[in-house]
Amino acid sequence: MTRLPIPAPMQAALDAAAKAAAAGEVPVGAVVVKGGEVIAIAANATRNPPDPTGHAEMRAIRQAAAALGDDRLTDCDLYVTLEPCAMCAGAISHARIARLYYAASDPKGGAVEHGARVFEQAQCLHAPEVYSGMGESEAAELLRGFFRERR
Repeated sequence: MTRLPIPAPMQAALDAAAKAAAAGEVPVGAVVVKGGEVIAIAANATRNPPDPTGHAEMRAIRQAAAALGDDRLTDCDLYVTLEPCAMCAGAISHARIARLYYAASDPKGGAVEHGARVFEQAQCLHAPEVYSGMGESEAAELLRGFFRERR
């Protein structure tokens, strides 16, 4: 089986996730792209400083909104290394992200293809196009390695 190359934005998200792991954070990275240009890169930062909303997606969305001067990130793509949770899926919807690309599925905490399936709910304000699996093995290995070291 031939493996497709990982798109540059997903590779940047994987790099951010690796930096998060090195800092003791759960290795998740996110990148926002508009018109082919990266406008935000973020990694999980929930422990230092303590911030339960410091998920990579939330941080990248905040950066992108500040960079664009707009709370609506229409025509933006979000690349993230792990299936977003319900909080992040809600933020993706409110920000009007056009396309979501995520690497690894999260059967325990994910809310896109698992759990709450936020984008399928009638109350969902906006549902992005969703693509999964690119960089999946790399993202999953980062997560497995991180948790293996802590057990």
